Amino acid sequence: MNKPLYRPCVGIALFNHDGRVFVGERIDTPGAWQMPQGGIDEGEEILPAALRELKEETGTDKAELIRIHPERIPYDIPGDILVRLHKEWDTPYTGQIQTWVAMRFTGKDSDINLNADDHPEFSCWQWIALEDTLDLIVPFKQETYKQVITAFSDIN
Repeated sequence: MNKPLYRPCVGIALFNHDGRVFVGERIDTPGAWQMPQGGIDEGEEILPAALRELKEETGTDKAELIRIHPERIPYDIPGDILVRLHKEWDTPYTGQIQTWVAMRFTGKDSDINLNADDHPEFSCWQWIALEDTLDLIVPFKQETYKQVITAFSDIN
Protein backbone atom coordinates (compact mmCIF):
# COMPACT_ATOMS: atom_id res chain seq x y z
CA MET A 1 0.00 0.00 0.00
CA ASN A 2 1.42 3.38 -1.01
CA LYS A 3 1.70 6.13 1.59
CA PRO A 4 0.37 9.54 0.56
CA LEU A 5 3.05 11.93 -0.59
CA TYR A 6 2.38 15.53 0.37
CA ARG A 7 3.94 18.57 -1.25
CA PRO A 8 5.35 21.01 1.34
CA CYS A 9 3.40 24.22 1.02
CA VAL A 10 2.84 27.52 2.75
CA GLY A 11 -0.52 29.25 3.14
CA ILE A 12 -0.88 32.93 3.95
CA ALA A 13 -3.73 34.49 5.92
CA LEU A 14 -3.08 38.11 4.97
CA PHE A 15 -5.00 40.42 7.29
CA ASN A 16 -5.67 44.05 6.42
CA HIS A 17 -5.94 46.84 9.01
CA ASP A 18 -9.67 46.04 9.42
CA GLY A 19 -8.97 42.41 10.36
CA ARG A 20 -10.24 41.00 7.06
CA VAL A 21 -8.28 38.51 4.96
CA PHE A 22 -7.28 38.53 1.30
CA VAL A 23 -8.90 35.94 -0.96
CA GLY A 24 -8.52 35.55 -4.70
CA GLU A 25 -10.70 33.78 -7.23
CA ARG A 26 -8.69 31.14 -9.08
CA ILE A 27 -8.27 31.72 -12.81
CA ASP A 28 -8.38 27.97 -13.51
CA THR A 29 -11.49 27.36 -11.35
CA PRO A 30 -14.01 30.20 -11.55
CA GLY A 31 -16.05 30.41 -8.36
CA ALA A 32 -13.24 28.89 -6.28
CA TRP A 33 -11.61 31.39 -3.94
CA GLN A 34 -8.63 30.88 -1.67
CA MET A 35 -5.99 32.63 0.35
CA PRO A 36 -2.50 32.78 -1.20
CA GLN A 37 -0.55 29.54 -1.01
CA GLY A 38 2.22 27.73 -2.79
CA GLY A 39 5.05 25.27 -2.64
CA ILE A 40 8.06 25.60 -0.40
CA ASP A 41 11.29 25.19 -2.34
CA GLU A 42 13.85 22.69 -1.04
CA GLY A 43 15.91 24.32 1.71
CA GLU A 44 13.61 27.37 1.85
CA GLU A 45 12.47 28.67 5.24
CA ILE A 46 8.79 29.31 5.97
CA LEU A 47 8.80 33.13 6.14
CA PRO A 48 10.80 33.68 2.92
CA ALA A 49 8.53 31.16 1.17
CA ALA A 50 5.43 32.99 2.42
CA LEU A 51 6.75 36.37 1.25
CA ARG A 52 7.76 34.91 -2.14
CA GLU A 53 4.34 33.32 -2.67
CA LEU A 54 2.60 36.47 -1.52
CA LYS A 55 4.54 38.54 -4.06
CA GLU A 56 3.92 36.00 -6.85
CA GLU A 57 0.17 35.84 -6.22
CA THR A 58 -0.67 39.39 -5.12
CA GLY A 59 2.12 41.43 -6.70
CA THR A 60 3.32 42.71 -3.33
CA ASP A 61 5.16 41.46 -0.27
CA LYS A 62 4.23 44.46 1.87
CA ALA A 63 3.42 42.47 4.97
CA GLU A 64 4.75 41.77 8.43
CA LEU A 65 4.64 38.51 10.29
CA ILE A 66 1.99 38.07 12.97
CA ARG A 67 2.74 34.40 13.64
CA ILE A 68 3.37 30.99 12.12
CA HIS A 69 0.92 28.24 13.06
CA PRO A 70 3.00 25.48 14.71
CA GLU A 71 1.07 22.55 13.21
CA ARG A 72 1.28 21.54 9.58
CA ILE A 73 -2.09 20.81 7.99
CA PRO A 74 -2.36 18.16 5.23
CA TYR A 75 -5.08 17.77 2.64
CA ASP A 76 -5.68 15.35 -0.23
CA ILE A 77 -6.30 16.60 -3.75
CA PRO A 78 -9.22 15.03 -5.67
CA GLY A 79 -8.28 12.76 -8.58
CA ASP A 80 -9.46 14.99 -11.43
CA ILE A 81 -7.36 17.91 -10.18
CA LEU A 82 -4.47 15.61 -9.28
CA VAL A 83 -4.08 14.45 -12.89
CA ARG A 84 -3.51 18.06 -14.01
CA LEU A 85 -1.17 18.83 -11.13
CA HIS A 86 0.99 15.76 -11.74
CA LYS A 87 1.83 17.27 -15.13
CA GLU A 88 2.62 20.68 -13.60
CA TRP A 89 4.60 19.42 -10.61
CA ASP A 90 6.16 16.38 -12.37
CA THR A 91 5.92 14.45 -9.08
CA PRO A 92 3.61 11.83 -7.56
CA TYR A 93 2.13 14.08 -4.82
CA THR A 94 -1.35 13.14 -3.61
CA GLY A 95 -1.91 16.33 -1.64
CA GLN A 96 -0.26 19.18 0.16
CA ILE A 97 0.93 19.67 3.72
CA GLN A 98 0.68 23.32 4.61
CA THR A 99 2.33 25.57 7.13
CA TRP A 100 0.04 28.55 7.65
CA VAL A 101 1.37 32.04 8.27
CA ALA A 102 -0.67 34.99 9.53
CA MET A 103 0.60 38.31 8.20
CA ARG A 104 -0.52 41.93 8.43
CA PHE A 105 -0.76 43.79 5.12
CA THR A 106 1.28 46.98 5.39
CA GLY A 107 0.60 48.34 1.92
CA LYS A 108 -2.35 49.97 0.17
CA ASP A 109 -4.96 48.14 -1.89
CA SER A 110 -3.43 49.76 -4.97
CA ASP A 111 -0.22 47.77 -4.29
CA ILE A 112 -2.06 44.55 -5.12
CA ASN A 113 -1.44 43.54 -8.74
CA LEU A 114 -2.73 40.10 -9.70
CA ASN A 115 -0.90 40.28 -13.04
CA ALA A 116 2.56 41.00 -11.64
CA ASP A 117 3.70 37.39 -12.18
CA ASP A 118 4.07 35.69 -15.58
CA HIS A 119 1.56 33.05 -14.47
CA PRO A 120 -1.20 34.79 -12.50
CA GLU A 121 -3.36 32.54 -10.32
CA PHE A 122 -6.23 34.87 -9.45
CA SER A 123 -8.69 36.71 -11.69
CA CYS A 124 -10.01 39.01 -8.94
CA TRP A 125 -9.69 39.51 -5.20
CA GLN A 126 -11.44 40.87 -2.12
CA TRP A 127 -11.08 41.33 1.64
CA ILE A 128 -13.47 39.18 3.69
CA ALA A 129 -13.95 38.02 7.28
CA LEU A 130 -11.75 35.01 8.02
CA GLU A 131 -14.73 32.82 8.92
CA ASP A 132 -16.41 33.66 5.59
CA THR A 133 -13.63 31.88 3.67
CA LEU A 134 -15.50 28.60 4.26
CA ASP A 135 -18.34 29.85 2.05
CA LEU A 136 -15.98 30.40 -0.90
CA ILE A 137 -13.33 27.66 -0.66
CA VAL A 138 -13.51 24.42 -2.66
CA PRO A 139 -14.95 21.52 -0.62
CA PHE A 140 -11.71 19.53 -0.40
CA LYS A 141 -9.96 22.41 1.40
CA GLN A 142 -12.75 23.18 3.88
CA GLU A 143 -11.31 21.10 6.73
CA THR A 144 -7.98 22.88 6.30
CA TYR A 145 -9.67 26.28 6.40
CA LYS A 146 -11.61 25.32 9.53
CA GLN A 147 -8.27 24.67 11.23
CA VAL A 148 -6.83 27.95 9.92
CA ILE A 149 -9.87 29.86 11.21
CA THR A 150 -9.44 28.27 14.64
CA ALA A 151 -5.70 29.01 14.65
CA PHE A 152 -6.05 32.68 13.69
CA SER A 153 -9.51 33.61 15.03
CA ASP A 154 -7.98 35.88 17.69
CA ILE A 155 -6.40 38.17 15.06
CA ASN A 156 -8.25 41.34 14.19
